[in-house]
Amino acid sequence: MILRTLSITATALLLAFAQPALAKEAQPTAAVAKEKVEAASEKANTQASAAKDAAEDGDAKPEDKATGEKAAKNAEADAKTDEAAAEDEEPARELTPEEKDAAMAEADAITAYDAEKVRGMAKPWQHTYQPASSPVMKRVVGLHNGIFVVITIITIIVTALLVYVCVKFRAAKNPVPNRFAHNTFVEIAWTVIPILILIGIGIPSVRAHYFTNSEETIAKADMTLKVVGHQWYWSYEYPEHGIAFDSNIVPENELKDGEPRLLTVDNPLVVPVGKVVRVQLTSADVIHDWAMPAFAIKQDTVPGKLSETWFKAEEEGIYYGQCSELCGKYHGFMPIEIHVVSEEMFDAWVAGAKLKFAQNDNFQLAALSR
Repeated sequence: MILRTLSITATALLLAFAQPALAKEAQPTAAVAKEKVEAASEKANTQASAAKDAAEDGDAKPEDKATGEKAAKNAEADAKTDEAAAEDEEPARELTPEEKDAAMAEADAITAYDAEKVRGMAKPWQHTYQPASSPVMKRVVGLHNGIFVVITIITIIVTALLVYVCVKFRAAKNPVPNRFAHNTFVEIAWTVIPILILIGIGIPSVRAHYFTNSEETIAKADMTLKVVGHQWYWSYEYPEHGIAFDSNIVPENELKDGEPRLLTVDNPLVVPVGKVVRVQLTSADVIHDWAMPAFAIKQDTVPGKLSETWFKAEEEGIYYGQCSELCGKYHGFMPIEIHVVSEEMFDAWVAGAKLKFAQNDNFQLAALSR
């Protein structure tokens, strides 16, 4: 633990000394890019003037006029491209300490608990699903409700037949039972009808299955979230945004007013509403299960295996889940908390989270403190 802490400290010092040198190197790059833009602009003006002179010259050939105009347009497009590249190469202004604190405070405010925003959480005596908040969950609920109607009808019919048989053919009314053993119509009916029922259930079930595991949807995802299960906490990473952190349960004696026990975490996930999120999952030790009921996600995280799923949150709010695979003595203390926010708020959270988790390396030191 001491060696790893010293390694992290040395890396931070190295970056601190290297930053001024990197800033100095960026200045000549911007100057060179500016010179390129000026040269390209001058070239574009020269060719445009030549094209204009050619157009005014009545003796000029049509082919020469067209060639001059095309060259002028190409030069102008190249100038715009070089100008855009120069803007990209200009070094970004470093934030002041006050701006950094404000960005991190805004990120914390976005993930603050608000009882009115809670959408996905189990309630006392709840006997139904949590409100469906993703396309997959809506299909699951629709499939469940349809099958529930079918099995209810079957149960009523079978129960009625049993009651009818018990009353109609009781020993007191039929001291001498009938001796028949076969009935062609009944045997065909009780074979064909169940087959039709199973087909009626199977078609929407298969459609829901392939929709849930749609490779096309995963391939076109708007962002990626990496999940790693540990005993007994979660690690998250946003590879496109350069953010990584650990997420641990908040002890009961540290909960703020209204925060649900066994569900609140110190660093919740934040995702934008209406965006497809590709979720890649694995484990660092034993099998865990990343479950979010409101999104119809229940995916095992297996050591040495990379699993993949997706979700698309369709309503802003706070959603809770838990590890759903027995993984040790603290299995019940691995909650999942997701805040679904607007795209503007997500961008603000990303800006603050980059500073928050880059400064204190909490996601690296969390494991050392256990």
